[in-house]
Amino acid sequence: MATATQTFVTFLPTLQRLGSTVDPTIDARAIAKAWFTAFAVAVSSKDATAVVELLTDEALWRDMLALTWDYHTYEGRDRVNKFLADQLPKFNPSTFKLREDLVELQTPFEDLAWIQGYFTFDTTVGHASGIFRLVPLANGSWKGHMVYTNLEGLGGFPEKIRPSNPGENRGESAEARKKEQEHLDEEPSVIVVGGGQSGLEASARLKALDVNALIIERNERIGDNWRNRYASLCLHDPVWADHMPYLPFPPNWPIYTPALKLADWLESYARVFELKVWTSTRVVSIEPGTKGRKWSVKVVRGDGRDRVFEVNHVVFALGISSDTVRVPNIPRRDEFKGQVLHSSKHKLATDHLGKKVVVVGAGNSAHDICLDYADHGVDVTMVQRSSTYIMSAKNGLPILLGPMYSENGPPTDLADRINLSFPNAIVKLLHQRVAKVIAEADKDILDGLRRVGFKLNMGEDGSGIYRLALQRLGGHYIDVGASQKIIDGKIKLKADGHIARFTPTGLLFEDGSTLDADVVVFATGYGSAREAYLQLLPADLHSAVQPIWGLNEEGELNSVSREVGGHGPDADKVAGLWSLMGNLSFCRFFSKHVALQIKAYEEDIFGERY
Repeated sequence: MATATQTFVTFLPTLQRLGSTVDPTIDARAIAKAWFTAFAVAVSSKDATAVVELLTDEALWRDMLALTWDYHTYEGRDRVNKFLADQLPKFNPSTFKLREDLVELQTPFEDLAWIQGYFTFDTTVGHASGIFRLVPLANGSWKGHMVYTNLEGLGGFPEKIRPSNPGENRGESAEARKKEQEHLDEEPSVIVVGGGQSGLEASARLKALDVNALIIERNERIGDNWRNRYASLCLHDPVWADHMPYLPFPPNWPIYTPALKLADWLESYARVFELKVWTSTRVVSIEPGTKGRKWSVKVVRGDGRDRVFEVNHVVFALGISSDTVRVPNIPRRDEFKGQVLHSSKHKLATDHLGKKVVVVGAGNSAHDICLDYADHGVDVTMVQRSSTYIMSAKNGLPILLGPMYSENGPPTDLADRINLSFPNAIVKLLHQRVAKVIAEADKDILDGLRRVGFKLNMGEDGSGIYRLALQRLGGHYIDVGASQKIIDGKIKLKADGHIARFTPTGLLFEDGSTLDADVVVFATGYGSAREAYLQLLPADLHSAVQPIWGLNEEGELNSVSREVGGHGPDADKVAGLWSLMGNLSFCRFFSKHVALQIKAYEEDIFGERY
């Protein structure tokens, strides 16, 4: 059940707004214990009214599967009260335990203070965790402003990372492994479409829950989705944010992972966990099943053999976009005597030594490609069509990620939960402040870019990179050197007009200016992930597939890490079709949620989505 449209908070619980102050020497643990004791009693008693009495009027409660079998954020005591009154009797929360060692008074800014606590509890279906943040009121009391609840596991179905009896841990013979890999004796329960990080992590999570999954990967090798991209590609997230489930990167891993190194790691990951993978295989269609299962999945292998699997679940793990490249329709392209390519086809800067190259676009890929050209002495010009949010990796990422994902940060699983416990409405408000701090740290670079005419923005409503990632999956650049080369003129810039048409020797702009080029590279993005899903489904199901990614009216992501029907009216028609996408950090966390939902369906304990 989805709630009515709600207008999210437009303010943070500042001390001034609360009319309070905080003594930094307070006994935060004692305050948290007293509040949590009352909270645990109220929730265990299924007394929604008593629970909301412990919350501020503007409190937000974010739930991930634990109490709703869905992803919801409720704002305000009235909405929280209704949600709890409806759901507490169904889930019967109990066995609340506060992790006293994790209670902490935090002051993210001078005018913001809260006591953060972490707890665990059980429900009728499984085990859950939670995080609360208490804020001080004018009368000296502390009340909950944010509460987060998250499903951690299913009762009776623990993750099996390794056999409990060491004598059983002898692996399989090569012959048995090959037979199992080919699925000669049984059908898989789940087909995972795509063998990138999202597909591998979903499969590893499912295997840990004893769910039989088969990955279908069209490339010849696992990791080719990274190997086949431009050679200079490197992750912009630090290693501490990128660990994969059950197998973190080793201590000597580079902070920013080169694409080729990541590709080899993904291939090793599949081998280490003995995940079932068919490479050089394409999924050609996914249609409603006819043999007692929900879905009929037809695949074609590299040697031309085909096979149809009957399964209850299909996980789309095809990445954040489709294969359809987005290239603007610029007139008279046929007159251009040079080479035109999309960034997906760009490999090496050395392919164009001695040429004049124009790169159309100003996001991460455009900057990376321009930097590669400049580093190899190629004459390159960036054509910027709209403004871009810029932050440096050197200054911005440590401020953005803080201590959560750093060399001395908390365990990754805990960092994930703390990070995601903030409702996205609060994250936006916090990041409006964070973006200003980053901009001040990057002042020299940003001022230099403005001087040469580069068009900058501060993200959606001044909230920096985070909201752009959640809404657009683009429109930004994490600077690793290209910005200074733009300032220095080593990457030329054209940002003062729209392209009118091609000419035989380059591009003509609407203001009458021209740009000579031997090569034009369009770093202009791809189609949506939804388009990729629709290519595999019959036309009569297309309308049932809801938007993928972007935020809904509650501030939660659309149809990601859940079934692709979302909250749409025809969701039942695509039940059992799942979406998982995002960066390594996102997929690490939400792959578990996809696996838990599928396991709950398989064991017939999945309840009703609220």
